[in-house]
Amino acid sequence: VQLQASGGGFVQAGGSLRLSCAASRRTSSNNGMGWFRQAPGKEREFVASIGWNGGSPSYADSVKGRFAISRDRAKATVYLQMNSLKPEDTAVYYCASARSAYGGPYESSYNYWGQGTQVTVSS
Repeated sequence: VQLQASGGGFVQAGGSLRLSCAASRRTSSNNGMGWFRQAPGKEREFVASIGWNGGSPSYADSVKGRFAISRDRAKATVYLQMNSLKPEDTAVYYCASARSAYGGPYESSYNYWGQGTQVTVSS
C-alpha cells in the first residue's frame, strides 16, 4: 500500500499549486480519498475529500472557493488544485485513502496515508 504525494513547493501569496497523490490501484480505485494538512505547531486538519467515483467533493470552510479536488481513476491519482494561496495555507499536505467509498473530514475514516509534501506561501 503506497500513496505518493508530490507537487508542493514555494509560492507567493495569490499564486497556485497543484498537488498530486499517486496511489497503488488495488487500494484506491474503490475508496474515497482525502487531503489533510498540518501547519507548524498545529494539529493536522482536513482540507478536502472526494468519493470513489469522483463525486461528493467536500471542503474545509477555509479553502472553499479556492481549492478543488479531483481524481483520475485510470491513473489512480488524486489532485488538489490550490488557487489564491494565502500564507496561512503553509503546511505539510498529506493525502489519504479512506476505509470506505467516501472520504469526509475525520482522520479516523482513513487508513492509509502518504508521506506529505511541503507547501510554503510567502506574503
